[in-house]
Amino acid sequence: MIYYVYVIRSEKNNRIYKGLTQDLEKRLVQHNMGEHKETKGYRPWVLVYSKVFTSQIEAKDYHKYLKSEDGIEFLKTII
Repeated sequence: MIYYVYVIRSEKNNRIYKGLTQDLEKRLVQHNMGEHKETKGYRPWVLVYSKVFTSQIEAKDYHKYLKSEDGIEFLKTII
């Protein structure tokens, strides 16, 4: 299995959202169709970063890292 940790940015107000999925293209479409309440009000969304994992545990750990203070600082340097 392949897992994606991704970061999307709202074109409406530059809000950042971090997520985890097995189908990145489908998930981005879902965010832009308003299917997720956390992101519905901030559409449209654009993908600004993603990383691929073959282990769900590693993907979850990385997702958690991106939500940490260090992860947020890392994202500021790349997006």
